[in-house]
Amino acid sequence: MKKYIFTGLLVWLPLAITIWVLMNVVGALDGVFTWLLHAVMAVLPTELHQPLLGLRDVPGLSVLILVTALWVTGVAATNIAGQWLVNQSNRLISHIPIVKSIYTSVKQVSDTLFSSSGQAFRQAVLVEYPRQGSWTIAFVTGKPTGEVGALLPEDMLTLYVPTTPNPTSGFMLIVPRSDVRELHMSVDEALKYIISMGVVAPPPTQS
Repeated sequence: MKKYIFTGLLVWLPLAITIWVLMNVVGALDGVFTWLLHAVMAVLPTELHQPLLGLRDVPGLSVLILVTALWVTGVAATNIAGQWLVNQSNRLISHIPIVKSIYTSVKQVSDTLFSSSGQAFRQAVLVEYPRQGSWTIAFVTGKPTGEVGALLPEDMLTLYVPTTPNPTSGFMLIVPRSDVRELHMSVDEALKYIISMGVVAPPPTQS
């Protein structure tokens, strides 16, 4: 009986966790949408409040609005006028104390990670860490630049070593390229391997 209960748990647990995560994400978006709705109502006539309040009861409306807003923003930012507006807003934010430090740092990281022309998190590798003879999976994020790059030999790589089972935290390493072993597995396969603590291993690649 214990065996069957455990097997049933393995079947339902991934689905239950997926639904729970999605519900939390939608709930957070609904909270932001409700706050924006009240902000809009504060500047509109009273007779328009009731129809707007009815929008709160539409399931998934916040997700639809978010996707639409992202799509419209992406379309607008690809033309000359949209790029000019984005540049002007970036210039305005960069002159606000405290805010500019946070915004600039986050923008640099996001541009590096999500840019289609960037190389961050494009390749998974093996590196000896935290001691010789002990290996872990890391992701190539680029090459050291600036003052750090000037003080190091040329053939160096910057790596991100994620922790398990939470890969959003980790360590940054700067190592010689010769100390890194390239992997043929994709970044998604490497993340699954890390999150599962080595249980879900990708199949070996035919050479």
